[in-house]
Amino acid sequence: MALSYKARRRVALLVLVVGLPVYIALCLKLVSLFERPTMWVELVIYVGMGILWAIPLKSVFMGIGQPDGLADQNQDDA
Repeated sequence: MALSYKARRRVALLVLVVGLPVYIALCLKLVSLFERPTMWVELVIYVGMGILWAIPLKSVFMGIGQPDGLADQNQDDA
């Protein structure tokens, strides 16, 4: 089931305001469990985790910055 534009905007906002800080805290905790790696290895880990969070949420963020296409169609029909 596809989310409506309004629902995707709300989910995207929830992910950015609540989910992303929680994910960052979990990543920091995960890295702190191990002995501190070299700066380059740590950088690769953080960049990898920075990209990894967005992959499953790509469909939520697609088109959020664009105007709602269905709202334009509904106005034309009226």
